[in-house]
Amino acid sequence: MTADKLLQLNLPLFEGLTPEDLSVVNLTHREQTLKPWEILFSQYDTSRDVYFLLSGTLLAVYWTEEGREVIFNRFLIGAYFGELAALDGGNRSLAITAMKETRIVSIPQNDFLELFDKVPLVRNRIAYDLVAKVRSLTERNLELTTYSVEQRVASYLIRLAMEQNLLKAGGIIKDAPTHGEIAASIGANREMVSRTLTRLKQKGALKTGRKRIEICSPEKLSSAI
Repeated sequence: MTADKLLQLNLPLFEGLTPEDLSVVNLTHREQTLKPWEILFSQYDTSRDVYFLLSGTLLAVYWTEEGREVIFNRFLIGAYFGELAALDGGNRSLAITAMKETRIVSIPQNDFLELFDKVPLVRNRIAYDLVAKVRSLTERNLELTTYSVEQRVASYLIRLAMEQNLLKAGGIIKDAPTHGEIAASIGANREMVSRTLTRLKQKGALKTGRKRIEICSPEKLSSAI
């Protein structure tokens, strides 16, 4: 895949760049397709490639010593991940699993580091994203230690809707996370999440269906926090 074709993928990290901007880097990259429930890499894996999500659904998961699943992220289309291991040379901190057939493109560590070093706009965006991740983890830690389950569910759904520009009356989150996925993302169990979603529906904050969540009232959803 040439730089031209890479730019045609409309990946946010490369938005506004031209083939000439990337000509200073000897880029190599490849596409691959993951099957449902296929693991791209495991926790503590020593691989260093950086990946971009083209289609499908990927979860970033941490497994505790007791075998409990903690979901850290559900990636948006166009998102990149794996940059921490590429930048510091450490092992993977999370496992990445495909929830359905998923297409990705990967860049080797050396090429990614060259991008970081030679393309200022890419470097600035990566730095900005790393800061945003630190802020997000700080907020998440606060929620886990101070929020009730209902507050955590409401906050999770608000973030999910905002990421997709759907935090409005009638906004429909398609391919919505399961109750189990929400539970693993907020430090709760499936039954607690199910009861909370029922209460939020009774309050008129949302409606749920098969793999979909409709925001009925952002105000009522926000008032649960």
